[in-house]
Amino acid sequence: MSGQEHASPKGSPSLQKKRKIHNQRNPLSVVFIHPDLGIGGAERLVVDAAVALKSQGHAVHFVTSHHDPKHCFAETRDGTVAVTVVADWLPRSILGKFHAAFAYLRMMLCALWLVWLSDLQTDVIFCDQVSACVPILKMRGTKVIFYCHFPDQLLTKRQSWLKRMYRAPIDWLEEYTTGKADCVLVNSHFTDGIFQDTFQSLKNTSRQVLYPSLHCATFDQFTPGARHPKLPTGADIVFLSINRYEKKKQVELAIGGFGMTPCGE
Repeated sequence: MSGQEHASPKGSPSLQKKRKIHNQRNPLSVVFIHPDLGIGGAERLVVDAAVALKSQGHAVHFVTSHHDPKHCFAETRDGTVAVTVVADWLPRSILGKFHAAFAYLRMMLCALWLVWLSDLQTDVIFCDQVSACVPILKMRGTKVIFYCHFPDQLLTKRQSWLKRMYRAPIDWLEEYTTGKADCVLVNSHFTDGIFQDTFQSLKNTSRQVLYPSLHCATFDQFTPGARHPKLPTGADIVFLSINRYEKKKQVELAIGGFGMTPCGE
């Protein structure tokens, strides 16, 4: 961000007018490349980013290795943003194993398609979650942004020497390819600290924090004082989980926390 932008209030009419004029004169073609365009926090973030860019006059397009119209956000299904699926024929695992390897391979195939076979215009490429394809995307001659939600290598355990051998090249590839992006974004200052501690060779890499946005239209329909019909009428304390119910989300922390309240005793 330039010093001039810092000097003006974020929502000032003069700055908004300048941005509007800039967007009208220089609309960009932005391609988002994402491993699985389903329903989740990461998917909500990139979809909101794409919709916001489109509302400002930019062209947006998603390239993904999986998109199920029955399990996705409406904007990717109703034509709000264009979606191209590549390499969905490749399995995501073998006997429930090798998820990371196949995720990397599928994203690399998406990148190869974008670079060599597609006719999509790309002024900027936004690569999400999996960095293995960044060097391939750079062959397009386009600036590449990589968004890091959390280092992938910290999301798995290495309880056997076979698992350590399997993860070693994947972990190295993650760090090496992340450093090849023109711009690295992280979702919080907490993640930025984890990034610096995990990727030792990238400590001096310039990073910026881009917080996940809010889907404001949802709050427009909110009625103050209204109570959801599924909530027990006599509940004094309600624990709300806003993530998926899966092991790595550590829902047991909420259960333990509830057990420490007067209601859980």
